[in-house]
Amino acid sequence: MQVTDIRNPGERNKLILAGVLGIVALVFLWWTFFGFGSSSTKVTPRSTPGQPAPSAVSRGSANKTASVPQSVADFKGTDLDQLRPIKYEYSPVSVPEAKRNIFAYYEKPPSVSPSTPTPTPTPTPPVLLASLSPPTVYARTGDFTLEVSGDKFTSQLRVVIDNNELPTRYINPQQLSATVPAAIIANAGARQVMLRSADGKLYSNSATLSVAAPPTPNYNYIGIIGTPRYVDTAILQDKTNKETLNVQRGDLLGGRFRVTSISEKEIVFLDSNLKIKHALPMTTQGDRGNPLQRPTPRVDSEDDEP
Repeated sequence: MQVTDIRNPGERNKLILAGVLGIVALVFLWWTFFGFGSSSTKVTPRSTPGQPAPSAVSRGSANKTASVPQSVADFKGTDLDQLRPIKYEYSPVSVPEAKRNIFAYYEKPPSVSPSTPTPTPTPTPPVLLASLSPPTVYARTGDFTLEVSGDKFTSQLRVVIDNNELPTRYINPQQLSATVPAAIIANAGARQVMLRSADGKLYSNSATLSVAAPPTPNYNYIGIIGTPRYVDTAILQDKTNKETLNVQRGDLLGGRFRVTSISEKEIVFLDSNLKIKHALPMTTQGDRGNPLQRPTPRVDSEDDEP
């Protein structure tokens, strides 16, 4: 172990500095743990809201440093006014009306139109029906032959009128013919005509067959004149000019209507062009001033004497 030489001034200064530092360290440690005085900082306790502050003790008394708690009786007697309810009157605050913003404006919502489904295009028929011959017929006529013209006809096609399939004769790819019965044209109106195969694979567009009402005699049957030989004479009145005329069986009126039957109930005409019969019942709607326009009874004999 090396011994310090005190006689050396440098070594002696080191020893003195070490001693001073040791004394300073001891003083600092003593001040930290024990302090240098008996006075302490007095902390004043805070009173919480709703609780009364503790009563202070006299400063001269050294032994009484703590506050004495308040009893229930003292609390009821002294602090009763502090527990009364507070009456708070609320007054609404007037707020000025907001000014209109000139940059804000009403915008109409866009109108939504109901969506309509897109119609499915109708496929083009594989067979073309161009025309009918005849295009117009009279009702109540007999059977007739209907000729159909078009394109792409085959022997499998049939003429169909109002869902009534008719026997059809194939002529060529542009022409067919069928016999239309009288029952189909018994009444006036329009008939839908088309071509269709039995399996439905071949079909055509539709065409219209017009069925017109036939012409009728423009007369009123207003009377009859009988003879012993049953050669009756009918009294007719023209609806157009109100003229009367006498007709018998076989007479032709207007160049078209032939009288075929005369009776007390009706007179029957036959249309010489269309071969259609028309029956006119006896009526009394003529001018009553003319005695020929009233029904006349049958005469049994020409002589009234016994």
